[in-house]
Amino acid sequence: MTQSKKKKRVNRSLLLAKKIIIKDGGTPQGFGSPSVYHAVIVIFLEFFAWGLLTAPTLVVLHETFPKHTFLMNGLIQGVKGLLSFLSAPLIGALSDVWGRKSFLLLTVFFTCAPIPLMKISPWWYFAVISVSGVFAVTFSVVFAYVADITQEHERSMAYGLVSATFAASLVTSPAIGAYLSRAYGDSLVVVLASAIAMLDICFILVAVPESLPEKMRPASWGAPISWEQADPFASLKKVGQDSTVLLICITVFLSYLPEAGQYSSFFLYLRQIMGFSSESVAAFIAVLGLLSIVAQTVVLSLLMRSIGNKNTILLGLGFQILQLAWYGFGSEPWMMWAAGAVAAMSSITFPAVSALVSRTADPDQQGVGQGMVTGIRGLCNGLGPALYGFIFYIFHVELDEVPDGGEDVERHTQLHQQSAIIPGPPFLFGACSVLLALLVALFIPEHTPLGSRTGSWKKHASGHGHQHSAQPPEAKEPLLQDTNV
Repeated sequence: MTQSKKKKRVNRSLLLAKKIIIKDGGTPQGFGSPSVYHAVIVIFLEFFAWGLLTAPTLVVLHETFPKHTFLMNGLIQGVKGLLSFLSAPLIGALSDVWGRKSFLLLTVFFTCAPIPLMKISPWWYFAVISVSGVFAVTFSVVFAYVADITQEHERSMAYGLVSATFAASLVTSPAIGAYLSRAYGDSLVVVLASAIAMLDICFILVAVPESLPEKMRPASWGAPISWEQADPFASLKKVGQDSTVLLICITVFLSYLPEAGQYSSFFLYLRQIMGFSSESVAAFIAVLGLLSIVAQTVVLSLLMRSIGNKNTILLGLGFQILQLAWYGFGSEPWMMWAAGAVAAMSSITFPAVSALVSRTADPDQQGVGQGMVTGIRGLCNGLGPALYGFIFYIFHVELDEVPDGGEDVERHTQLHQQSAIIPGPPFLFGACSVLLALLVALFIPEHTPLGSRTGSWKKHASGHGHQHSAQPPEAKEPLLQDTNV
């Protein structure tokens, strides 16, 4: 009796959420028909706003936790990553039922919610950042949005464009934020970042049209959603039920774990261990971002057409192994610049993996598939920084702040290079991890026709059978038809 009451209460709560999110029977309108450019603008504005706060966040973090800065940063990112790992598949699955626009709005709003709190209360700022991991999964919803409106042969290019936009947002925003912070103070940067986040939310509300075809949504918005369908672990169970999905998830975990750790500490490593000046680090970020844009648009498109999806992933992983090994053994600044070009080429891996996931999943399960990949990346975002910090600690590589004076930095660099046999030990660990990912990726099938698959994607789809009306094959949405299957 108590159990049935709990189920009814959950059903009522979910039904209320649906009514709040989307008007009964209506389709949210926007400017024009759904396009990749809508997704690109959403991603650019969100990460540009956060990019502006790169320098102010480091200052506030050090002021709030002066004695345990690195530890607290790892803890905050770890909690956020764990919550993202648990929630991403659930949000992706629910977006397959209720539509993408509503969840774009939710993810962007809660991801950007901590921004205004930076100057109001640093403690609340970092607390809300940790909790925001529940909704910090914009990429999974955006990639599902793109999958709804593109054909299979177009998706790799579209995913590359979205990933390149993310890189583009980081080319200029940290430098702009640092300049404004020095010239006018952190308060102006926080206000500007908050305004850009609000612009992003307004853009989704007003301009972004719904991408999920109406016939793929429930016939009646009044139909309750059971707890089994809303269970965050339900979509994770299918990782072990489908060998292709399992191989993709293991590949993503082993390859993104070192990437997340590298991203969290690499620029500090360049500044304090390799002796880069602040201007050199800013120039390095800009050049790396520009090269990544070229790699994820022009190069990715050429590779996908010439060597195929799986081989593109393998090539990207090969570039990642090379750049990590180069950083691990490199001891001169010019080596860092050369390895940066290889690192830009390795950025083709994630959009290629996302394209493979969209091929593997049914059209009405794109949110689930992309959510699983984004969830694993979120988990890596929590584990990677802590792992790199631990390895630096074991090898006595200190990443504490050093004076800005050129002589002090040069002396610090020389002492490290004299005492360290391997200049960058975590990068070598990362190269080994990506090598394992490459070996696992070799077993991923190039392409499995959906009709012949009896795996968990189909099983999961049947779970929503009472909600989706049966459609004959010829009634499929043209943008979702796949001529290659």
